[in-house]
Amino acid sequence: MVVALGVLYLHADRRIRPLVAPTMPSATPRQRGLWFGALALLAGSASWPFHDLAEQVFFSLHMVEHMLVALVIPPLMLMGAPRWMAEHLLASPRGLTILRRLCRPLPAFFLFHLSLASMHWRPIVEAMVNSSLFHFAAHFWLFGVSILMWLPVVSPTPLIPRLNPPLRMLYLFLHSIIPTVPASFLTFSRSPLYPSYIDSASRFGMSTVTDLQIAGLIMKLGGGLLLWGTIVVIWFKWIASERRWDSIERDLRRSPTSGVES
Repeated sequence: MVVALGVLYLHADRRIRPLVAPTMPSATPRQRGLWFGALALLAGSASWPFHDLAEQVFFSLHMVEHMLVALVIPPLMLMGAPRWMAEHLLASPRGLTILRRLCRPLPAFFLFHLSLASMHWRPIVEAMVNSSLFHFAAHFWLFGVSILMWLPVVSPTPLIPRLNPPLRMLYLFLHSIIPTVPASFLTFSRSPLYPSYIDSASRFGMSTVTDLQIAGLIMKLGGGLLLWGTIVVIWFKWIASERRWDSIERDLRRSPTSGVES
């Protein structure tokens, strides 16, 4: 599937774009790098040995898998998608209307966090470990709601506008707070929570409780660092943009034309 996504991306950009959007630019080298970087992470997390260790031995690696699917791969793919491709995929007015409603900050916020929290509910975890089909479906669902969650921040098209920088930072700040609740149950656990992971990590010299606590720290600190890192990037870009506008306004005031007009 990963290979197919890469081939389709290149084929669409080279062959389909000139037919459906000839006036729009093709993907930039940066966009291609982001797209294929996301695919590389997806392939690595879904392949041996990482995937097998995450599903059979370490719940902490299972948590890393969730963080990649929710907080890393979706924004990379959105930033890697050229505008023409996003708008071509959103050609259906009805589909666009539904997507706009779902990716509004409030619905996207609750869909994302309810989905992420359910991924750590014992019956769901056990079903994911024991059924490859359910595991794929659960991760596909998490990826989908993560796309909705990230669209207000890194949407590749004005058809789904991004929030302004201050609201983007507030939105991501709120997202960084909620995961501390389920993470706390893991971090401060004193007994095994998931039957499938009992004593599985002991083969590598780690207790089940320690494995759970590390998973909680990954969710709380790792997820928080990813979101706060994004906030910092938005902040610096916003400040740089404001300074550019201030510089342009000063240049206009100093120009001879503006002096004559005044």
